Amino acid sequence: MFLNVDKHNQNKMAIKDDSGFTLTYGDVCRTIKEFSALDLPRSVIFCLCENCAGSLIGYMAFENNKQVPLLLSAGLDEELRSRLESMYTPSFYWVPERKEQEIKGEKIFSAYGYVLLRTENKPYPLNDKLSMLLTTSGSTGSPKLVRHKYGNLEANAENVAKVFSWRPDEEVGICDLPMNYTMGLNVINSHLVVGASVLMVKANLMDPDFWEFIKVNGGTSFCGVPFSYEVMRRVGFDKMDLPKLYTLAEGGGKLTDKMFKWIATYAKENGKRFCATFGTSECSARMAFLDPEMALEKIGSMGKAIPNGELFLLDEVVGENGTVTGELGYRGPNVTMGYALNRDDLMKDDEFCGEYHTGDIAKRDADGFYFIIGRKGRFLKLFGLRVSLDETERILKTQYPNVDFCCTGDDKRMNIFVTDAGLKDEIIPFISGKTNLHNSAFRVFVINEIPRNDYGKVKFAELEKIAGTK
Repeated sequence: MFLNVDKHNQNKMAIKDDSGFTLTYGDVCRTIKEFSALDLPRSVIFCLCENCAGSLIGYMAFENNKQVPLLLSAGLDEELRSRLESMYTPSFYWVPERKEQEIKGEKIFSAYGYVLLRTENKPYPLNDKLSMLLTTSGSTGSPKLVRHKYGNLEANAENVAKVFSWRPDEEVGICDLPMNYTMGLNVINSHLVVGASVLMVKANLMDPDFWEFIKVNGGTSFCGVPFSYEVMRRVGFDKMDLPKLYTLAEGGGKLTDKMFKWIATYAKENGKRFCATFGTSECSARMAFLDPEMALEKIGSMGKAIPNGELFLLDEVVGENGTVTGELGYRGPNVTMGYALNRDDLMKDDEFCGEYHTGDIAKRDADGFYFIIGRKGRFLKLFGLRVSLDETERILKTQYPNVDFCCTGDDKRMNIFVTDAGLKDEIIPFISGKTNLHNSAFRVFVINEIPRNDYGKVKFAELEKIAGTK
């Protein structure tokens, strides 16, 4: 079965959620077989995901039974969902019971608070290798999907489990990131593939119930994006009593050096380990892992490639002290097939062929450790000078560590969004001095919060609307 769930201890807890469901591996296998008995045609199934047992068991069953799930947030705007539906015409929906009337399909199965609905759309040809569809991490209702092939998810799960040394009798993984986000899905897969347990949590990090659920159920490993750790610092995570929590992992973006050091220091002083990682949807999540023993020595690094993977740089530029910079590339069995922009693309063959160029600009130091230093598209040319938006954000966050910033713009002006009105008058003189650019190159916008999607990624389109109306 998918993720070898039939080969693990059938009496062991596989999944527990904060909605009240607990499933053993025996329960998981039994439910997958019930799905199989439905004899569904090979077709696209829209899964409206929440972090709960019902959502997860559907995904696992569809993977096992060779349907092609598209994982979407259950909270996705209805207009965006309808747009995707018109483009990809799913034959089925797997949704929370409360959404049954909204979707309006024929109910043919239910389990753990979820229902399977048959639509009026007929199945259509799909590439035989195609196993799953996922939105790219920065999109929500975008029609651009990542096409996974059979073996991608399993290979990444096994290799990540190996590098983290997950053990079935000891690990209780915490899935706080959305399961329809590649990093959240990998947390699930990498624990289940070795027979460990997973806690599915819908409560958010600022809710005391989140931390109580983890403590009561003995959560041992947590994975967050940079925004997760910003929230955790605000709620006093380093003062909490979580005796079983041993592994703190990070992915989904670059931490500031200050935040990186804070987590790494906390872990070392409290007998825990901090594991920085790096990944993309196009590589089924993780590509790199930093040995926790090196965290304080290599602050800001993503580490080196996971087992059976290879990191490399394109268009290398050799710098001082043995450093090399270039666009980050990756080869490995977890590299997906490519993208889809419409349902016709679901017949396409493998376009990546095991190699993906990330668009991230990275540095490799003399010891072979990799560091993300920017994005190819995250640069402006102001007054003829190339300026990194990522580096500008880093400078601002270093100077004002308790304030949220985001930078956008074009080659005429950089827009700086800030959540503290008291800083409005001092930001431009400060950043002008740091970049040696005239004050007129910048404009500051004060907003209540930086808009982010369920994955913690910035909604740049909303920021551009704000900049265009002021």
